Amino acid sequence: MDAAHCYLEGNADAVEFCPHEAYENLLAASTYTLQEGDRPSRSGSVYLFDVGDVEDVSLNLLQKIDTAGVFDIRWSRGGDVALAQADADGCVRVYKIDATEDKGNSLKEVSGEKISSSMCLCLDWNPSSTSIVVGLSDGSASVVSFTDSNLETVQEWKGHDFEVWTASFDLKNPNLVYTGSDDCKFSCWDIRDNPANNRAFQNSKVHTMGVCCISPSPSDPYSIFTGSYDETLRVWDTRSVSRPVNETSVSLGGGVWRIKHHPSLSGVVLAACMHNGFAVAKVSDGKGEVMETYNKHKSLAYGADWYRGKDQKRSVVATCSFYDRLLRLWMPETDLST
Repeated sequence: MDAAHCYLEGNADAVEFCPHEAYENLLAASTYTLQEGDRPSRSGSVYLFDVGDVEDVSLNLLQKIDTAGVFDIRWSRGGDVALAQADADGCVRVYKIDATEDKGNSLKEVSGEKISSSMCLCLDWNPSSTSIVVGLSDGSASVVSFTDSNLETVQEWKGHDFEVWTASFDLKNPNLVYTGSDDCKFSCWDIRDNPANNRAFQNSKVHTMGVCCISPSPSDPYSIFTGSYDETLRVWDTRSVSRPVNETSVSLGGGVWRIKHHPSLSGVVLAACMHNGFAVAKVSDGKGEVMETYNKHKSLAYGADWYRGKDQKRSVVATCSFYDRLLRLWMPETDLST
Protein backbone atom coordinates (compact mmCIF):
# COMPACT_ATOMS: atom_id res chain seq x y z
CA MET A 1 0.00 0.00 0.00
CA ASP A 2 1.44 3.35 -1.02
CA ALA A 3 1.82 5.88 1.77
CA ALA A 4 3.81 8.87 0.45
CA HIS A 5 6.23 9.89 -2.28
CA CYS A 6 8.34 12.81 -3.46
CA TYR A 7 10.91 13.63 -6.12
CA LEU A 8 14.49 14.52 -5.25
CA GLU A 9 16.62 17.02 -7.17
CA GLY A 10 19.20 14.45 -8.25
CA ASN A 11 19.42 10.77 -9.18
CA ALA A 12 18.34 8.88 -6.04
CA ASP A 13 20.58 5.97 -4.99
CA ALA A 14 20.31 5.31 -1.23
CA VAL A 15 17.80 5.56 1.62
CA GLU A 16 18.13 4.55 5.26
CA PHE A 17 15.96 4.92 8.34
CA CYS A 18 17.72 5.92 11.55
CA PRO A 19 17.99 2.85 13.83
CA HIS A 20 18.44 4.83 17.05
CA GLU A 21 15.56 4.96 19.50
CA ALA A 22 13.98 8.43 19.72
CA TYR A 23 15.18 9.15 16.16
CA GLU A 24 13.46 6.27 14.34
CA ASN A 25 11.20 8.77 12.53
CA LEU A 26 14.22 10.14 10.65
CA LEU A 27 14.92 8.99 7.08
CA ALA A 28 18.06 9.89 5.14
CA ALA A 29 18.32 9.76 1.35
CA SER A 30 21.12 10.57 -1.07
CA THR A 31 21.68 11.40 -4.73
CA TYR A 32 24.43 11.08 -7.33
CA THR A 33 24.27 13.01 -10.61
CA LEU A 34 26.95 12.91 -13.31
CA GLN A 35 27.22 16.12 -15.34
CA GLU A 36 28.86 15.06 -18.59
CA GLY A 37 30.84 17.28 -20.97
CA ASP A 38 34.37 18.57 -21.41
CA ARG A 39 34.74 18.88 -17.65
CA PRO A 40 32.49 16.23 -16.12
CA SER A 41 31.43 16.67 -12.51
CA ARG A 42 29.71 14.44 -9.98
CA SER A 43 27.34 16.28 -7.66
CA GLY A 44 24.97 15.02 -5.02
CA SER A 45 22.88 15.77 -1.97
CA VAL A 46 21.95 14.27 1.37
CA TYR A 47 18.33 14.69 2.44
CA LEU A 48 16.84 14.35 5.92
CA PHE A 49 13.11 13.63 6.27
CA ASP A 50 10.75 13.22 9.20
CA VAL A 51 8.28 10.45 8.32
CA GLY A 52 6.02 11.26 11.26
CA ASP A 53 3.86 8.71 13.04
CA VAL A 54 4.22 5.23 11.60
CA GLU A 55 0.43 4.78 11.48
CA ASP A 56 0.14 7.89 9.29
CA VAL A 57 3.50 8.25 7.54
CA SER A 58 4.50 11.21 5.38
CA LEU A 59 7.65 12.78 3.97
CA ASN A 60 8.43 16.06 5.70
CA LEU A 61 11.72 17.48 4.38
CA LEU A 62 13.87 18.79 7.23
CA GLN A 63 17.14 19.46 5.41
CA LYS A 64 19.01 19.17 2.11
CA ILE A 65 22.83 19.25 2.07
CA ASP A 66 24.59 19.76 -1.27
CA THR A 67 27.82 17.81 -1.60
CA ALA A 68 29.81 15.64 -4.00
CA GLY A 69 28.03 12.74 -5.71
CA VAL A 70 27.03 10.28 -2.96
CA PHE A 71 27.27 6.53 -3.54
CA ASP A 72 26.25 5.33 -0.08
CA ILE A 73 25.00 6.51 3.32
CA ARG A 74 24.81 4.58 6.62
CA TRP A 75 23.59 5.49 10.09
CA SER A 76 25.81 4.43 12.98
CA ARG A 77 24.83 1.22 14.77
CA GLY A 78 25.49 2.37 18.35
CA GLY A 79 26.93 5.23 20.34
CA ASP A 80 26.15 8.73 19.10
CA VAL A 81 23.61 9.18 16.32
CA ALA A 82 25.74 9.71 13.21
CA LEU A 83 25.33 9.40 9.44
CA ALA A 84 28.33 8.49 7.25
CA GLN A 85 28.63 9.32 3.55
CA ALA A 86 30.84 7.78 0.83
CA ASP A 87 31.29 10.07 -2.16
CA ALA A 88 32.76 10.45 -5.63
CA ASP A 89 35.53 12.79 -4.43
CA GLY A 90 37.12 9.96 -2.46
CA CYS A 91 35.86 11.38 0.82
CA VAL A 92 34.13 9.96 3.87
CA ARG A 93 32.00 12.49 5.72
CA VAL A 94 30.22 12.07 9.04
CA TYR A 95 27.21 14.08 10.20
CA LYS A 96 25.68 14.12 13.66
CA ILE A 97 22.19 15.13 14.71
CA ASP A 98 21.91 18.75 15.82
CA ALA A 99 18.63 19.07 17.70
CA THR A 100 17.24 22.44 18.76
CA GLU A 101 13.85 23.39 20.16
CA ASP A 102 13.13 26.01 17.50
CA LYS A 103 14.47 24.20 14.40
CA GLY A 104 14.10 20.53 15.36
CA ASN A 105 16.47 17.89 14.02
CA SER A 106 19.14 18.58 11.42
CA LEU A 107 22.47 17.14 10.29
CA LYS A 108 25.75 18.86 11.09
CA GLU A 109 29.02 17.72 9.52
CA VAL A 110 31.53 16.91 12.25
CA SER A 111 34.26 15.28 10.18
CA GLY A 112 35.35 14.86 6.57
CA GLU A 113 38.43 13.11 5.24
CA LYS A 114 39.68 12.47 1.72
CA ILE A 115 40.86 8.88 2.02
CA SER A 116 41.63 8.11 -1.63
CA SER A 117 42.14 9.55 -5.10
CA SER A 118 39.62 6.90 -6.19
CA MET A 119 35.88 7.13 -5.58
CA CYS A 120 34.37 5.86 -2.33
CA LEU A 121 31.58 3.52 -3.44
CA CYS A 122 30.22 1.96 -0.24
CA LEU A 123 30.66 1.91 3.52
CA ASP A 124 29.60 0.21 6.72
CA TRP A 125 30.03 0.84 10.46
CA ASN A 126 31.43 -1.73 12.85
CA PRO A 127 29.05 -2.80 15.68
CA SER A 128 30.44 -0.22 18.13
CA SER A 129 30.45 2.56 15.48
CA THR A 130 34.11 3.34 16.10
CA SER A 131 35.31 2.26 12.63
CA ILE A 132 34.05 2.45 9.05
CA VAL A 133 35.00 0.12 6.21
CA VAL A 134 34.99 1.73 2.75
CA GLY A 135 35.02 0.11 -0.71
CA LEU A 136 36.87 2.00 -3.45
CA SER A 137 36.60 2.18 -7.23
CA ASP A 138 40.21 0.98 -7.75
CA GLY A 139 39.53 -2.39 -6.09
CA SER A 140 40.87 -1.37 -2.68
CA ALA A 141 39.20 -1.28 0.72
CA SER A 142 39.97 0.97 3.67
CA VAL A 143 39.21 0.85 7.37
CA VAL A 144 38.80 4.31 8.88
CA SER A 145 38.65 4.91 12.62
CA PHE A 146 36.14 7.38 14.01
CA THR A 147 36.98 8.64 17.49
CA ASP A 148 36.23 12.03 19.05
CA SER A 149 34.71 13.11 15.72
CA ASN A 150 38.00 12.46 13.90
CA LEU A 151 38.41 10.19 10.88
CA GLU A 152 41.74 8.43 10.30
CA THR A 153 42.65 5.69 7.84
CA VAL A 154 44.16 2.76 9.74
CA GLN A 155 44.15 0.05 7.04
CA GLU A 156 44.09 0.02 3.25
CA TRP A 157 44.62 -2.95 0.95
CA LYS A 158 44.07 -3.97 -2.66
CA GLY A 159 41.72 -6.93 -2.40
CA HIS A 160 40.03 -6.93 -5.81
CA ASP A 161 40.70 -6.38 -9.49
CA PHE A 162 37.75 -4.04 -10.10
CA GLU A 163 35.31 -1.80 -8.21
CA VAL A 164 34.42 -2.79 -4.65
CA TRP A 165 30.65 -2.24 -4.62
CA THR A 166 30.04 -3.60 -1.15
CA ALA A 167 31.91 -3.85 2.16
CA SER A 168 30.53 -4.97 5.54
CA PHE A 169 31.73 -5.70 9.03
CA ASP A 170 30.86 -9.01 10.63
CA LEU A 171 28.21 -8.25 13.26
CA LYS A 172 29.66 -10.64 15.86
CA ASN A 173 33.38 -10.39 15.15
CA PRO A 174 34.41 -6.81 14.26
CA ASN A 175 37.87 -8.05 13.24
CA LEU A 176 36.33 -9.55 10.09
CA VAL A 177 35.40 -7.52 7.01
CA TYR A 178 33.54 -8.79 3.93
CA THR A 179 34.00 -7.31 0.46
CA GLY A 180 32.40 -7.92 -2.93
CA SER A 181 33.45 -6.64 -6.32
CA ASP A 182 32.89 -6.49 -10.06
CA ASP A 183 35.52 -9.25 -10.27
CA CYS A 184 32.80 -11.69 -9.00
CA LYS A 185 34.74 -12.37 -5.80
CA PHE A 186 33.19 -12.57 -2.34
CA SER A 187 35.98 -12.17 0.22
CA CYS A 188 36.55 -12.03 3.97
CA TRP A 189 39.53 -10.32 5.62
CA ASP A 190 40.98 -10.31 9.12
CA ILE A 191 41.91 -6.68 9.85
CA ARG A 192 43.92 -7.32 13.03
CA ASP A 193 47.03 -7.41 10.86
CA ASN A 194 47.69 -6.42 7.26
CA PRO A 195 44.49 -7.64 5.58
CA ALA A 196 46.24 -8.15 2.25
CA ASN A 197 48.21 -10.97 3.88
CA ASN A 198 45.38 -12.14 6.13
CA ARG A 199 42.48 -13.20 3.93
CA ALA A 200 40.07 -15.47 5.81
CA PHE A 201 38.39 -16.76 2.65
CA GLN A 202 37.52 -15.91 -0.92
CA ASN A 203 34.90 -17.40 -3.24
CA SER A 204 35.24 -16.57 -6.93
CA LYS A 205 33.23 -19.42 -8.46
CA VAL A 206 29.60 -19.01 -7.39
CA HIS A 207 28.66 -15.46 -8.42
CA THR A 208 28.60 -15.38 -12.23
CA MET A 209 28.64 -11.57 -12.31
CA GLY A 210 29.78 -8.79 -10.00
CA VAL A 211 28.91 -8.89 -6.29
CA CYS A 212 26.75 -5.86 -5.43
CA CYS A 213 25.86 -6.31 -1.78
CA ILE A 214 26.81 -8.29 1.31
CA SER A 215 24.47 -8.26 4.31
CA PRO A 216 25.22 -10.33 7.44
CA SER A 217 22.12 -11.63 9.20
CA PRO A 218 21.41 -9.87 12.51
CA SER A 219 19.69 -13.02 13.86
CA ASP A 220 22.13 -15.75 12.77
CA PRO A 221 25.86 -15.16 13.40
CA TYR A 222 26.87 -17.64 10.68
CA SER A 223 24.49 -16.48 7.93
CA ILE A 224 25.36 -13.93 5.26
CA PHE A 225 23.18 -12.80 2.34
CA THR A 226 24.76 -11.66 -0.93
CA GLY A 227 23.35 -10.03 -4.04
CA SER A 228 24.82 -9.91 -7.52
CA TYR A 229 24.31 -8.55 -11.01
CA ASP A 230 23.49 -12.19 -11.85
CA GLU A 231 20.02 -11.48 -10.36
CA THR A 232 20.37 -13.98 -7.52
CA LEU A 233 19.97 -13.63 -3.77
CA ARG A 234 22.24 -16.15 -2.04
CA VAL A 235 22.56 -17.25 1.56
CA TRP A 236 25.94 -18.38 2.91
CA ASP A 237 27.05 -20.21 6.02
CA THR A 238 30.43 -18.77 7.00
CA ARG A 239 31.44 -22.16 8.37
CA SER A 240 31.31 -23.51 4.80
CA VAL A 241 31.89 -20.81 2.21
CA SER A 242 32.74 -23.09 -0.69
CA ARG A 243 29.08 -22.91 -1.69
CA PRO A 244 25.89 -21.13 -0.59
CA VAL A 245 23.73 -22.81 2.05
CA ASN A 246 20.72 -22.51 -0.20
CA GLU A 247 21.49 -24.38 -3.42
CA THR A 248 18.24 -23.10 -4.92
CA SER A 249 19.10 -19.47 -4.21
CA VAL A 250 16.31 -17.00 -4.90
CA SER A 251 16.16 -15.52 -8.41
CA LEU A 252 14.86 -11.95 -8.23
CA GLY A 253 14.82 -11.06 -11.94
CA GLY A 254 17.14 -8.08 -11.63
CA GLY A 255 20.58 -7.28 -10.32
CA VAL A 256 20.40 -7.45 -6.51
CA TRP A 257 21.92 -4.11 -5.53
CA ARG A 258 20.77 -3.80 -1.91
CA ILE A 259 19.60 -6.24 0.77
CA LYS A 260 18.08 -5.08 4.07
CA HIS A 261 17.01 -7.44 6.84
CA HIS A 262 13.65 -6.94 8.48
CA PRO A 263 14.17 -5.41 11.96
CA SER A 264 12.14 -8.10 13.77
CA LEU A 265 11.33 -10.99 11.39
CA SER A 266 14.24 -13.40 10.95
CA GLY A 267 14.93 -14.40 7.35
CA VAL A 268 12.74 -11.71 5.80
CA VAL A 269 14.68 -9.31 3.57
CA LEU A 270 13.95 -6.34 1.33
CA ALA A 271 15.90 -6.27 -1.93
CA ALA A 272 16.48 -3.53 -4.50
CA CYS A 273 16.58 -5.35 -7.83
CA MET A 274 17.76 -2.65 -10.26
CA HIS A 275 15.80 -3.25 -13.50
CA ASN A 276 13.11 -5.30 -11.75
CA GLY A 277 11.91 -3.06 -8.94
CA PHE A 278 11.86 -4.19 -5.33
CA ALA A 279 11.13 -7.53 -3.69
CA VAL A 280 10.41 -8.87 -0.22
CA ALA A 281 11.84 -12.38 0.14
CA LYS A 282 11.89 -14.93 2.93
CA VAL A 283 14.54 -17.56 3.59
CA SER A 284 13.93 -20.32 6.13
CA ASP A 285 14.78 -24.01 6.50
CA GLY A 286 17.11 -23.86 3.50
CA LYS A 287 14.40 -22.60 1.16
CA GLY A 288 13.79 -19.16 -0.27
CA GLU A 289 10.72 -17.54 -1.78
CA VAL A 290 9.59 -14.15 -3.05
CA MET A 291 6.72 -12.96 -0.85
CA GLU A 292 5.90 -9.72 -2.64
CA THR A 293 7.18 -7.47 -5.44
CA TYR A 294 6.82 -3.71 -5.79
CA ASN A 295 7.10 -2.06 -9.19
CA LYS A 296 5.82 1.50 -8.72
CA HIS A 297 9.23 2.91 -9.64
CA LYS A 298 10.05 3.51 -13.30
CA SER A 299 13.84 3.50 -13.11
CA LEU A 300 16.77 1.59 -11.57
CA ALA A 301 15.88 0.36 -8.09
CA TYR A 302 18.83 1.18 -5.82
CA GLY A 303 17.82 2.33 -2.34
CA ALA A 304 15.68 0.38 0.15
CA ASP A 305 15.18 0.10 3.89
CA TRP A 306 12.73 -0.89 6.64
CA TYR A 307 11.35 1.47 9.25
CA ARG A 308 12.70 0.23 12.59
CA GLY A 309 10.16 1.52 15.09
CA LYS A 310 9.12 -1.07 17.67
CA ASP A 311 5.44 -0.22 18.10
CA GLN A 312 4.26 -0.70 14.52
CA LYS A 313 1.36 -2.89 13.45
CA ARG A 314 2.55 -3.05 9.83
CA SER A 315 5.96 -2.97 8.20
CA VAL A 316 6.89 0.31 6.48
CA VAL A 317 9.40 0.50 3.65
CA ALA A 318 11.31 3.34 1.97
CA THR A 319 12.57 2.85 -1.59
CA CYS A 320 14.18 5.08 -4.19
CA SER A 321 15.00 4.85 -7.87
CA PHE A 322 17.73 6.50 -9.88
CA TYR A 323 16.85 8.33 -13.08
CA ASP A 324 13.26 9.22 -12.13
CA ARG A 325 14.56 10.61 -8.81
CA LEU A 326 11.65 9.09 -6.93
CA LEU A 327 11.44 8.35 -3.19
CA ARG A 328 8.49 6.30 -1.93
CA LEU A 329 7.11 5.09 1.40
CA TRP A 330 4.91 1.99 1.24
CA MET A 331 3.64 -0.94 3.24
CA PRO A 332 3.85 -4.56 2.04
CA GLU A 333 0.40 -6.06 1.58
CA THR A 334 1.52 -9.60 2.41
CA ASP A 335 1.49 -10.87 5.99
CA LEU A 336 5.26 -11.20 6.41
CA SER A 337 5.03 -13.07 9.72
CA THR A 338 3.56 -16.25 8.16
